[in-house]
Amino acid sequence: MYRILLVDDEILVRDAIKENIDWKSMDCELVGDCENGKQAAEFVQEHPVDIVLTDILMPYMDGMELSHFLHDNYPDVVIVVFSGFGEFEYAKKAIQYGVSEYLLKPVTAMELTGVIQKMKEKVDQIRKEKRKMESLTRTSENYRANAQIIRSKTLEALVNCTVDIQKSLAKLEEMGITLSGCGYRVAVFDIDLYSGMYQIDMEKRQESALMAFVLFNISDEIVTRENAGIVYQEGNNRVCVLFQEKWSRNFNGRIKEICGEIQAELHKVMGTEVSMAIGKWVKNLEELSASHDNAVSALQYRYLIGGGNLLIDMEEKHPVQDIDLRESLDKFKEALKSGRKSEMEEKLYSIEEKIKQSLADKSRACMYLQQIIRAADTAGEEVSPDIHRIREERSNLLIQVTEQKSFVKACEIVHEYIMQVYDALTELNTSSGERQARMALDYIQKNYMDPNLSLNDICSYLNISTSYFSTIFKEMTGETFTEVLIRTRMDKAKELLENTTMKNYEIAERVGFADAHYFGISFKKMTGCTPTEYARENRR
Repeated sequence: MYRILLVDDEILVRDAIKENIDWKSMDCELVGDCENGKQAAEFVQEHPVDIVLTDILMPYMDGMELSHFLHDNYPDVVIVVFSGFGEFEYAKKAIQYGVSEYLLKPVTAMELTGVIQKMKEKVDQIRKEKRKMESLTRTSENYRANAQIIRSKTLEALVNCTVDIQKSLAKLEEMGITLSGCGYRVAVFDIDLYSGMYQIDMEKRQESALMAFVLFNISDEIVTRENAGIVYQEGNNRVCVLFQEKWSRNFNGRIKEICGEIQAELHKVMGTEVSMAIGKWVKNLEELSASHDNAVSALQYRYLIGGGNLLIDMEEKHPVQDIDLRESLDKFKEALKSGRKSEMEEKLYSIEEKIKQSLADKSRACMYLQQIIRAADTAGEEVSPDIHRIREERSNLLIQVTEQKSFVKACEIVHEYIMQVYDALTELNTSSGERQARMALDYIQKNYMDPNLSLNDICSYLNISTSYFSTIFKEMTGETFTEVLIRTRMDKAKELLENTTMKNYEIAERVGFADAHYFGISFKKMTGCTPTEYARENRR
């Protein structure tokens, strides 16, 4: 039997799902339904639940906050999120919090039934893994009872500040361990094969606890030999080292050498690669968690850097929290619009390199890739009215990008989509003259307010002669450049006259007329009335 909890603040939605799903035939039981995340969190604490179906937007605690709570406190619960919003930010958080499915409302009974069947398989995998781990625990009972495990748990509590520091220090002293360094760093070791970077089957994952034990022993032997700090195991899969400085100022370099030796020895003994991140120096034990969290965050750089067996020293790395891609994206977009393929690809690679150099975490890197996709979409909209042909190609694009285990793979998907946009625009704009005319119209829309805008400016932008441009522009639009420019300026002037209280000379300047008198003459010639008369009749 699979226990399911439904969470949605709309009672009609809850009733519809309860009544339209044949729970019994799927060997499922709807154990409860809650109207917000707060009620759901309290329910899960009191009742066993296998699968949670939750909406996103709810009062008190929304679906993302509930997913975060379940991810941290009940990792065995399978989460399915459904929402009326397809925003990337939600999908990004859903991935971060271990959500298994992200569905867009409205969700049909057939669709939800199919998803529940998939989630049952995931629950079965979790149960199978748990049984194997319990079996492993029973066979390793002697190991778990020994002093190394007690030491690891004590150090983990000390570093993560989950127990009073003095109590942890007293317990360590009972084991003959004294912390008396003038500075501390926490290093975190993560075996690449068992990290979230790779897809592995459930049976292979069972090896991770024993493999981490091997890593622990190798690390402990080398660190103890060098009198450099204390090794402890964090959970079942990670090994950490609390380095304490007692030596000369060259200790920094020695830490990296020790970590490199551990990497080499593990590969020699087990043929396995391990990535390591060394957190920044802290001066006292109260700050250990900051160094530890710094190292854990650094391990996420594997997504951008790619590969395994990395050694990241956070005293050397200075990641950029935010990068401004607007100028680069504008140049990329213009190259895509104009069909300059080599320049487009050059700009695209340049943007991706900027993202890599920023050492952003996965969610932020995916956000930057989303900006590239949006720039491509905008380019399509500005060049062709038949944009729906392109948009059809990207229904699941953002999810596919975020599902990739490395930045390189995500970029490959983005590249493929960009080329689809490029090919579609090339096909839609079968005539180079049509494309150039559209680009000219777009250029006028963006620069009409410049009083010095001229035919030569546009021809220089398009890199064609004035005579050729005049011919194709008239042929494609039915108007001359000057006629389109004046009409565009007058349309913008009308908008300002209708919706603002700006003076005529201010409007003239805003729409690209250096001479307010000439603006008045041109306006009357086109509309049959003066700007003042037009405003009096049309101002809202």
